[in-house]
Amino acid sequence: MESALKNVKYRVDNGQNPYRLKYCVSGEWLESTTTKYMDCYNPSTGQVIARAPQCTVDEVESAIAAAKAAFPAWANTPPNKRAQVLFHMKALLDQHLEELTYLLCKEEGKSWTESMGDILKVNEVVEYACGIPHLMKGESVMNISSGYDTVLYHHPMGVFAGIPPWNFPAMIPHGWMAPLCVATGNTMVLKAASFVPQSAMRILELWHEAGLPKGVINIVTAGRNEAEILLRHPDIVGVSFVGSTKVGRHIYATAAANGKRVQALTEAKNHALVLRDCKLDRTANGIINAFCGCAGERCMALPVICAEEAIADELVAELKNLAKQRRIGAAYDKSTELGPVVNAGHLRFVTDWIEKGVQEGAELALDGRNPSVPPECKEGFFIGPTILDHVKPGMTCGDQEIFGPVLCVKRVKDYEEGLAIMNASEFANGSVIYTQNGYYARDFAYRTHAGMVGINVGIPVPVGIFGFTGHKNSFFGDLHVMGKDGIRFYTEIKNVTSTWFKEGAVISKKVDTWDGTITSLPSDDDKK
Repeated sequence: MESALKNVKYRVDNGQNPYRLKYCVSGEWLESTTTKYMDCYNPSTGQVIARAPQCTVDEVESAIAAAKAAFPAWANTPPNKRAQVLFHMKALLDQHLEELTYLLCKEEGKSWTESMGDILKVNEVVEYACGIPHLMKGESVMNISSGYDTVLYHHPMGVFAGIPPWNFPAMIPHGWMAPLCVATGNTMVLKAASFVPQSAMRILELWHEAGLPKGVINIVTAGRNEAEILLRHPDIVGVSFVGSTKVGRHIYATAAANGKRVQALTEAKNHALVLRDCKLDRTANGIINAFCGCAGERCMALPVICAEEAIADELVAELKNLAKQRRIGAAYDKSTELGPVVNAGHLRFVTDWIEKGVQEGAELALDGRNPSVPPECKEGFFIGPTILDHVKPGMTCGDQEIFGPVLCVKRVKDYEEGLAIMNASEFANGSVIYTQNGYYARDFAYRTHAGMVGINVGIPVPVGIFGFTGHKNSFFGDLHVMGKDGIRFYTEIKNVTSTWFKEGAVISKKVDTWDGTITSLPSDDDKK
């Protein structure tokens, strides 16, 4: 797999390891003039594998200028032509699937199948965006008022900023953000996550190979101060962000105050309500996958279950049994079921939360700290499945995002108590119910606050033709990513109303106040 990355352009290939990474403006990979670099790790071994530049203010502004310069020609490119680039991109993603999977495993730590899923979710939205000639179709009515016609168009807007997180280095920048942005005729500046920028950089190379014009997508890595430019710059028309609630609030407030569109997808603490009539074996397997998958580093993880007391002991025992069977190892070992977390700082963050849960009075039913790992992974950033049982209201471990393979068990007496606990959360990304009872399933789907609901589905993430619809403190903005909302976010609506006059006809010089665009004014005959 390493051999496939020998000729990439995004790093300084001087034979030294770790590699120094570049940034991309107008299709050119450039070395930064900065003196500040951030270490990028292989989480499976703990080794530094690359260093990402904290691009300077001038370099960030050059990326914005390049996107602005590329916009007029790209916006004027017919949607069918833009779709051809997307079709080529889809083919290249298929062709490079294993290479991209390996790269993502190595820099982020997801297991092989999870990393492949990250790439496939890019392809999913690219496929959806291939239909852009249809997706951008407007609406029209002839003779909406006597002799008047109205047509609605979707127009590209300009330069968008994409600020993705580190936990999905491919899916979010090149799935949630870039495809619909460029398909609709806009251009973009991506601030790749500095911990894990190489997947985003390699995929940009594929965009160029697919025929995307220079400057349509530009990539920088930057510190917070330099990234702040993207929120205030007059040439940026919108910002798409995924990350923490604290930062999301700031981005939403700042960018919106500067006249920009914003979609800010933030934290979660998804709950599942497990009723006594559930298929217990299947439910336990679903919960294990949902809280351990991607090492718990996803906003659609399932870190809390509200289990009916009648089955709680049996369920927890089965979860412990299944959790102990998870194979922990290097992310790029295809037999691995649970890879590492992203870096040492995040490992400390997760283990501190476990300790806090114990201090708050939760029972440590399964301790995943210091797990057994293969010899080559001894310096990696590993934590095994962890279960905190008897988590009570008011314990912060059960309310705040831990972002690791940690499950909190809240025991409830019945359906109503469980639903009330879930709806009391400040977050509302996803919620799940495990039951065989159709009444409870339907009632739950109607009454839960979350925007994405699973009925016997632990990770209810929609496919790309639907929006990713979090609510409450999990989202700030008006239009969500993907689906129809994604098309609306990246376009502005223009209504064109017209009337035409017959040659040689006598045309009245009198024009009413509404110029024919209202249909309810009474005629003289009506007044008689």
